[in-house]
This record gives sequence, structure tokens and C-alpha cells, in this order.
Amino acid sequence: MADLTQLMENEVFMAFASYATIILSKMMFMSTATAFYRLTRKVFANPEDCAGFGKGENAKKYLRTDDRVERVRRAHLNDLENIVPFLGIGLLYSLSGPDLSTALLHFRLFVGARIYHTIAYLTPLPQPNRALGFFVGYGVTFSMAYSLLRNKLYL
Repeated sequence: MADLTQLMENEVFMAFASYATIILSKMMFMSTATAFYRLTRKVFANPEDCAGFGKGENAKKYLRTDDRVERVRRAHLNDLENIVPFLGIGLLYSLSGPDLSTALLHFRLFVGARIYHTIAYLTPLPQPNRALGFFVGYGVTFSMAYSLLRNKLYL
């Protein structure tokens, strides 16, 4: 078993930890952006969230949907669907002893693709921009999974 000192000396693991921190920070930003849009547009999903804007029927007018809020919320949901698999597979991949330059390429492409996807989603840029960001990130995660299954894991 590797101890924590060995892990901290593993350049691939430290690169993964760095890029995981960046992408998790971006995902945290998306939840803040959703809250910002909900507050500035006075659009809420739950009755208790409207309490500060009135009571009874007056508060109900804030229980609605808004295209901009929904767009940010969907971008955040897409992050959750793609970043979580990247974190699990990327962790296993980083501990499997890949070449540093190959691992950095994987991590950088994924982070870049997810940032590009978010920009394409929120701006919004015409398709296939968003699809390109999605499929590059998905391809990177698949590439790491394939590498693990082919080279390191016992089936």
C-alpha cells in the first residue's frame, strides 16, 4: 500500500488532484450561478423559497420557471453527469501508473472541454459547439476507462 507521502510524490496523481480541484470549483460555481439567476429573476422552485417576497397568493407568482434559470440548471446537471465519472475513473487511472504527458493530456482536455461546454451552454453558442464540448469530455473519460480495462484491471 502506498502511504500519503508516496501519493504526494506521484506526479500523475498530483496532476489529477489539481485538475479535479479546478473542475470541482467550476461545478461549485454553477450552483452559485443557478442561485444567482433564481434570486435576480425571482424564480423559485419551492414555496418556502418565495417567503421573502410575499405571502399566500402573492408568493405563488414566484413559483415558476424561467428559460435562463433552466439553462444554467441544465448546464449544472450536465456537469454532475459528466464530472462524477471523470473523478472516479480519473482517480483509478492516475493511480495506475500512466505516462505523465498522456495523463496531462487527458486531464487538460477534459477540463477544457467542460469549460467550453459551459460557455457554449450559457452563451448560448449554436450547435455543434455544446456537443463538441460534451463529446470531447466524454471521449477523454472513455479513453481513461479503456486504458484501465485493457492494461491494468483483471477481468
